[in-house]
Amino acid sequence: MNGNRLGFDFYNRDVLDVAPELVEMTLVRSFDDDSIQRFIITEVEAYRGVEDLACHASKGRTPRTEVMYQQGGLVYVYLIYGMYWMLNIVTGEPNNPQAVLIRGLEGCYGPGRLTRKLSIGKDFYGEDLSTSKRLWVEDSKSSPIFNTAPRIGVDYAGAEWASKPWRYFTNNLY
Repeated sequence: MNGNRLGFDFYNRDVLDVAPELVEMTLVRSFDDDSIQRFIITEVEAYRGVEDLACHASKGRTPRTEVMYQQGGLVYVYLIYGMYWMLNIVTGEPNNPQAVLIRGLEGCYGPGRLTRKLSIGKDFYGEDLSTSKRLWVEDSKSSPIFNTAPRIGVDYAGAEWASKPWRYFTNNLY
């Protein structure tokens, strides 16, 4: 069922190494009715530590961002606009807050749409992808070919951080 599941070692690296490698990996969701759905990850964005003014950790350690200060491989979800949950995967070493926002899956584009499709909400906060029975990532055994571009919706962080080419997406996305 999950023999190719990515483990702790994959996530326990710098976000700028993990994020592009997640492109074309398979996000797996097991639902309460025992059905399992698999989706190819098509678009992600990297957020890198307290120095990155687009990263939530730049505002300091808070109850909301606490999971970002833990080990890589945990889920960081947060609510935006009071209605959309955003799915992020924590990367790196403890006390070095980094995360990858999952922006798109094959056939489902937009981070809010994908969490609705996958029924992902607040209860996934802190979920360990290496052991979870509900959500994990499998290695696709492919070498992704991807494009990079600036992250979306982070103009508030200033030109330097808004222009970082830390959005990664498959060539056939656009």
